[in-house]
Amino acid sequence: METIRIKYFSDQIEKLTYIENKSDWIDLRAAAEVSLKKGEFALIPLGVAMELPAGYEAHVVPRSSTFKNFGVIQTNHMGVIDESYCGDNDQWYMPVLAVRDTEIHINDRICQFRIMKHQPVIHFEETSELRHADRGGFGSTGKA
Repeated sequence: METIRIKYFSDQIEKLTYIENKSDWIDLRAAAEVSLKKGEFALIPLGVAMELPAGYEAHVVPRSSTFKNFGVIQTNHMGVIDESYCGDNDQWYMPVLAVRDTEIHINDRICQFRIMKHQPVIHFEETSELRHADRGGFGSTGKA
């Protein structure tokens, strides 16, 4: 089990919890009241900063209900926070774009994260042929 030091910027959000055997994603909450009109952009503060273990990064993505409930999309589609972003003022944020007028309230669960090991060093070896059968060239169906 890894131990991660966490600093909270708000006492109005619930503390992070890891629910074993349910999911290895952990919900993050809005740490401010946010009102957006359709087409507006905002950085929503998530109220936390962390010291991730060396060699790890956090992947931050919307929850499956975020778009339905709040009408926002995460502008970078997936945030990556590496272990160097670990100072006292390195609060995590979710960059969003509103597709409709919306209100996000303090403590609303708007995104989730998981901790991942860094990708290992990779060497690319150029070849004129790959060793496996073709699957059709586009996605899993082979249809454009």
